[in-house]
Amino acid sequence: MTDSLARVPCTIVTGFLGAGKTTLIRHLLAHAGGRPLAVIVNEFGDVGIDGEILKGCGDSACPEDNIVELANGCLCCTVADDFVPALDLILSRRPRIEHIVIETSGLALPKPLVQAFHWPAIRNRVTVDGVVAVVDGVALADGRVAGDLAALMRQRSDDPALQHDDPIEEVFADQIACADLVVLNKRDLLDLNGLERAMATIGRILPRAVKTVATAEGRIDPIALLGLGVGSEADIDNRRTLHDSEIGHDHDDFASFVVAVPEVADPAILAARVARVAAAGNVLRVKGFAAVAEKPMRLLVQAVGPRVTHQYDRAWTASEARQGRLVVIGLKGLDRGAIERALAD
Repeated sequence: MTDSLARVPCTIVTGFLGAGKTTLIRHLLAHAGGRPLAVIVNEFGDVGIDGEILKGCGDSACPEDNIVELANGCLCCTVADDFVPALDLILSRRPRIEHIVIETSGLALPKPLVQAFHWPAIRNRVTVDGVVAVVDGVALADGRVAGDLAALMRQRSDDPALQHDDPIEEVFADQIACADLVVLNKRDLLDLNGLERAMATIGRILPRAVKTVATAEGRIDPIALLGLGVGSEADIDNRRTLHDSEIGHDHDDFASFVVAVPEVADPAILAARVARVAAAGNVLRVKGFAAVAEKPMRLLVQAVGPRVTHQYDRAWTASEARQGRLVVIGLKGLDRGAIERALAD
């Protein structure tokens, strides 16, 4: 058997708190059909998979000993301290585990975790079978990326190891960008129009062709979820996320620069300019601040694709020049001059 075939496949399940990750995994374990599985749980709050929940999974393939719970920080930020020891424990189990399911924290950026599968201590023993992003269909239909934003904020404050503090929309976009399969959950709570709105939102955010499956209460056939055979870590360069130029993983195909923005008369005017720039195919993200005429507050601006948000965050200080600055992040080869003109005109 080759090293590739000997490696244990891992499915990474990502998605916000309340989207239905745990429900999906419970259903998966209950219908494993005797296949020896293990689960690494890295969720916070009271929705994580615990021993009591697993006692009712209904399948001997998921004994409590095969569940490893990690509550010391988001896996995307604590790979060395938590993930490697958890894998060591699981891979020592007998009979041999055939598949590992990893439930990430709701605020995790999955790409750093996928990249960790290149580590020498990991790469010859496991592979990423696929990344599954679970999304809240009801929230998306209502124009939100998560059903309970307040709960997400509490989760963020409860995780001292979390090293990124990005807008929820950006975390959502990164989770989707890294996915090999998107599971749109809570289908039973949507009418046809709501389903279409939710699917359209996913389609606008997805940067590449990825299949989306609608389901209710996480009920998805294990055959559709496990055995994707993607080997996602080998395909990492095709998973363009908003933080590729920031997390230091030697991606030299990205560019970023700062554009000085003159004072604007109306935030909507600047938002329209930013939207046109952000909608360009090779622009990933625009963020920064601007000055609005006759307003003492600084305007904070964020753009992910065509979606632009803006709000006043604080007053300009007496020592500051009322000069706006926007950071533009995109693929290498951005036309800086054209972007500067578009933001100024």
